[in-house]
Amino acid sequence: MNNSVPTLPGTTAQDQVQQLCLTVQDFPRPGISFRDLTPVFSDGPAFRAVIDDLVKPFTGTFDLVAGIEARGFLLAAAVAYATGTGVLAVRKPGKLPRPVLSESYSLEYGEAKLEIHQDDVAPGTRVLVLDDVLATGGTLAAATALFEACGAQVVGCAVVLELTELQGRLKVQQYPVHTVVAS
Repeated sequence: MNNSVPTLPGTTAQDQVQQLCLTVQDFPRPGISFRDLTPVFSDGPAFRAVIDDLVKPFTGTFDLVAGIEARGFLLAAAVAYATGTGVLAVRKPGKLPRPVLSESYSLEYGEAKLEIHQDDVAPGTRVLVLDDVLATGGTLAAATALFEACGAQVVGCAVVLELTELQGRLKVQQYPVHTVVAS
């Protein structure tokens, strides 16, 4: 059962994200305002609009879509399906069974690390990197560094929501970055 607010036909992806996204105060730590996009993802028309918007600036430029754990997985799978390309999960440590490449980064409320299998991406592969929120930019910067280490070409990054006051875009300024909603 979908308990989200119904979206109106003809509204843009931006309108639907702004209507459905929830802000949860003090999660995962006191002082953090977590932007919960799950109501957007659970609304069929809104999710479709977001997927269409994410891929639009990059149509025909990528061979592989990479989604960053965990909500990025949902976005990347949908974009890969819609475009007939492959999909790859960028994981947290300890989740992948074969030898990995790892990249550490800082985020808004701590430190973290991302990994991909060493042999999942061939040199020269054109990769579009997706995540749900661009905050401090550490997650996207770590993911793009992993693909560069494989010899892949990162064609760009796309996110549903960018928290502009945190200036995360500066950490990936060498790539085109597309945002559905900037706040």
